[in-house]
Amino acid sequence: MADEKRSRVWLWILIGGGAFFLFVLAVFTLVYVTLHTGDNTTFASGFGDKIAVVDLEGVIIDPSTVVGQLKKFGDDSSIKAIILHVNSPGGGVAASEEIYREVKRIRDEKKKHIVASIETVGASGAYYVSSATNKIYADKGSIVGSIGVIAQWVNYGDLLRWAKLKDVTMKAGEFKDTGSATRDMTPAEQAYLQSLIDNMHAQFIQAVADGRKSKFDDIKAIANGKVWTGEQALSMKLIDQVGDFQAVVEDTAKAVGITGEPVLVRPERDRKTVLDLIFGDVSGIIPSREKLLEQHVGFYYLWK
Repeated sequence: MADEKRSRVWLWILIGGGAFFLFVLAVFTLVYVTLHTGDNTTFASGFGDKIAVVDLEGVIIDPSTVVGQLKKFGDDSSIKAIILHVNSPGGGVAASEEIYREVKRIRDEKKKHIVASIETVGASGAYYVSSATNKIYADKGSIVGSIGVIAQWVNYGDLLRWAKLKDVTMKAGEFKDTGSATRDMTPAEQAYLQSLIDNMHAQFIQAVADGRKSKFDDIKAIANGKVWTGEQALSMKLIDQVGDFQAVVEDTAKAVGITGEPVLVRPERDRKTVLDLIFGDVSGIIPSREKLLEQHVGFYYLWK
C-alpha cells in the first residue's frame, strides 16, 4: 500500500513538473515570437542596399533616441535612404528642433535621401521635423499641419485662497516667477511670454519655409495652428504626395536606384524580460525628483 502511495505521489510530481515546464516553454516562446516577428524588416546589419525606417511616434519629449537612430543610419553607407515613419502630434519646442537638425544634416551634409511618411498624425512639432526631409507623403485622411506654439498650465490660486493656504515666493528679478500657478500674470509678464511664443512661432515658420523651399510669408499665411487632411495638405503644398507606407517604400526605392523588393532595416528593439511583459514598465508612472520639479511653464509645438 505504501509503495502504491509513493508511486502516485511521484506520478503527480511528474505531471505537475511537466505542466510547469510546458508553461515556461510557452512563455519563453511567446517572448521570442514577440521580439523577433513583425513585418518583413530586419534588425541586423548585412550586405546590400537597404532602406532604414525610423519611427517618430507619440509626444516628442526626449529627442535622444530618434536622433541617435537617425545618426546611425545616416552614417551607414549601406543604408541608401531613410523613411521617417511619423505618427505624432508634436511635442517640445527644443526636442522637435533637435530632431529637425539631424534630419537636415542627413539631407544636406550626408546627401542621403530621407523622406517622411505621415500615418495618422503628423502635426506641429512632427510636421516641423518632416519639413526637413526631401519629400513628405501622407494618406488622404492623415492629419497634417498645426504650425503654431502653445504654452498651458493650471492656475490654482483660487483653490489656495479657498483652503486658506498662502504661496510664499522669494525672488530676485522681476520676471523670475513668470507663469506662477498661484497668481495671475501681470500685463508685463503676459507681454514677455507672448514675445517668447511669437519668436518660437517665427522659428517654426522659417524652418518650414526652408524645408519646403517656400517663402516665409506664404507659410506665415497658413501658420495659424489649423490642421488639414492629407488631401488638403497636398493642394496647399504642405506635402508632396498622397500614399500609404508601402507606396512610400516603393517610391523611395525607385528614387535611390534599388530594384526589386527593398530590404527594410529598423533599429534594434529594446529587449524586455518576462517580468516586463507580465507587469509592464512602471517607470513612466513613478514620478522622479526631476519630474516633480517640472511644474513650470513649457513651450510646445503640439497639436491638442
